[in-house]
Amino acid sequence: MASPYEVRVFGDPVLRTVANEVTDIDGKLAKLAEDMLTTMYDEPGIGLAAPQVGVQKRFFVYDYGDGPAALINPVITESDGEWLYEEGCLSVPGLAWEIVRPKQILITGYDLDGNEVAIEADELESRLYQHEMDHLDGVLLLDRLDDETRKVAMRTVREKFLGLDPSPEAPDPARSTSTKRPAASGGLFLP
Repeated sequence: MASPYEVRVFGDPVLRTVANEVTDIDGKLAKLAEDMLTTMYDEPGIGLAAPQVGVQKRFFVYDYGDGPAALINPVITESDGEWLYEEGCLSVPGLAWEIVRPKQILITGYDLDGNEVAIEADELESRLYQHEMDHLDGVLLLDRLDDETRKVAMRTVREKFLGLDPSPEAPDPARSTSTKRPAASGGLFLP
């Protein structure tokens, strides 16, 4: 069975748009979450944000080993420490970079039953939530790289996904206002 959605990749303007708050937690949202989980598992990934399938809603699905779940209107309320780890993204498939993020976080939001949840997370689990939160804010892992690493990464990404001139001076098409979308084939994956 084919995935219900295609994961949007670098160059698609939807990945640079801030997602809207979810106002109704209902059966339609539950079905969307179910379809997103199927897509996430097919990729394979451990997290997938709604904007990565073209839906501008503020939630993501994930499976960190305790079974599938969704987090709606998430907010990181506390963070501590630093942790360097090689991170990849389904929206930038096949590539990964070492990125520093907070080691521990406290994230709050709602589950698919409308219950408020609070999760204390450390290391990889913490990174998973932070990565998906970035997608809800229109941020890609490329934005988390230092300037020198980002220049090299952008050359690689331009060549791989857009077939463009890999020069560092070329504009970032993902930040453009163009409505033309490349063929899509995002969430966190383990490199």
